[in-house]
Amino acid sequence: MTILVSGLINIETTIQVDGFPVAYTPVRYPFFGVNASVSGVGYNVAKALHTLGSPPRFLSLIGRDIGGRLVYEALERDGLPATFIAAELEHTPRSAILYDHDGRRMINVDLKDVQERAYPPALFEAAAQGATLAVLCNINFSRPFLTVMRARGVPVATDVHAISDLDSDYDRDFMRAADILFMSDERLPCPPEGWIRRVWDRYGTPVAVIGLGAQGALLAVKDDAFIERIPAVVTRPVVSTIGAGDALFSCFVHVYHRTGDPYDAIRRAMVFASYKIGAAGAADGFLDAPGLDRLCAELGTPRPE
Repeated sequence: MTILVSGLINIETTIQVDGFPVAYTPVRYPFFGVNASVSGVGYNVAKALHTLGSPPRFLSLIGRDIGGRLVYEALERDGLPATFIAAELEHTPRSAILYDHDGRRMINVDLKDVQERAYPPALFEAAAQGATLAVLCNINFSRPFLTVMRARGVPVATDVHAISDLDSDYDRDFMRAADILFMSDERLPCPPEGWIRRVWDRYGTPVAVIGLGAQGALLAVKDDAFIERIPAVVTRPVVSTIGAGDALFSCFVHVYHRTGDPYDAIRRAMVFASYKIGAAGAADGFLDAPGLDRLCAELGTPRPE
């Protein structure tokens, strides 16, 4: 069983603030509250899957700059092969994220020119051989892979994040192709239950999850006509909610790909994401599989047979 992941890598700077809106001051000294790391949705998902024991084939585009060198160092440190990481950009994308003590965050992303660049087709073909699941994050260079993987009968999982329009020109292709569709409730124009019914009517998505922040998540399984909210769990104090959705998505994909059980997948993903937000960086704080098993056992979430 081989998971292909295609998604963004960026250099992330996180800055702790006292609250929102941020009050103006000429100089602040948030000691140990400013950190830089390699992140991005693709990197977060790939690292989480690797940590859980589902090492992916990871595709991404980075720059021929100091940011790109930092990416290669992080890949080696985290045990992620750089085989399918293509240095096709002049500059590696960047992000700056402000977060407060309540876990709220403001994300600023500079994608540079990644949205105008294509991933090398021959490298994609090499990565796609034998893949049994394609995790295609909603970045433009992933878009051509949607129809290819669907045509080959490979299930597609994607996260469209803060969606508000079923006819979004940008996200429509990803929603149409998805067998597993994640999103957040932050910009929904209606209650999550109603939104899921719209998704089913328009796209017939077999499995969908809406992240509800501190309230947990909503799971929808079309074949079972199941729509239900799954409450959040608390595993340790919250440091930052940056990357919580990526953690939820990653663990769900990991479990579901192995068991085909969306109900167990969401329960275990809730535990995984809860633990992750006890760390500051978006690509930090991931449990490995034995750690997840132990914590689920402590919380009464059974290990799948």
